[in-house]
Amino acid sequence: MSYLTLNNVSHHYFTKKGYTKALSDVSFSVEEGEFISVIGPSGCGKSTILSLVAGILKNTAGEILFKQKPINQSGLEIGYMLQQDYLFPWKNIMENMLIGPKVKKGNLNEAKETALALLDEVGLKDEADSYPDSLSGGMRQRVALARTLMTDPNILLFDEPFSALDYQTKLRLENSVADLLKKHHKTAILVTHDIGEAISMSDRILLMGQNPGTIVKKFEVPIEIRNEIPFKVRRHHKYQSLFDNIWEELNKNEAVS
Repeated sequence: MSYLTLNNVSHHYFTKKGYTKALSDVSFSVEEGEFISVIGPSGCGKSTILSLVAGILKNTAGEILFKQKPINQSGLEIGYMLQQDYLFPWKNIMENMLIGPKVKKGNLNEAKETALALLDEVGLKDEADSYPDSLSGGMRQRVALARTLMTDPNILLFDEPFSALDYQTKLRLENSVADLLKKHHKTAILVTHDIGEAISMSDRILLMGQNPGTIVKKFEVPIEIRNEIPFKVRRHHKYQSLFDNIWEELNKNEAVS
């Protein structure tokens, strides 16, 4: 039984003059603990898929199921990490970490212990009393990652969370994310334009075409690559052939669309 399933999902954006068909007949499933990446040209509907899974948008057609139940009836808990960290600058790091538990009216003493443990896992336990402006971009994204895990979500959604970082920081953060997700056995969907990032972090990769957005190819990442940390994946002998294959298909579909 699949953990998350999208069956023939379509989505239209409506205006006064008509509508735009953003997605058409998108179908895929994600198993528990699996990491899926979605790549494709700009405007193909990658982020729309995340918004539909998160319940921010309502699909025009098809169904989205979590454990075989419609997502709005399933109790699905989502963690969403974006390109910007969206930390509140007037709150210190601990206060930012506790926003989710406060909204849910959880036990704050237990939440503080969880927050400190997660900050420790991302190497920022000593920054609990610091304010976001005193941290580097990579540190802020590590806080955002820890905060995303605070409510123990079923599925993590990543919308290009590393794209604003320098290359060195990006590689380090990829390693941190991969390590944490494996440790906590989390299920994740990543939207990215970076083929190398998709290969180095994923179990499977979905390539989308556009006008309207639909899945045109699915790639299985070799198990040998999956067992390496993202930094080492780019030096693996199977990396380049998969990269070239995805690049060829991406160019082919951009030429057609």
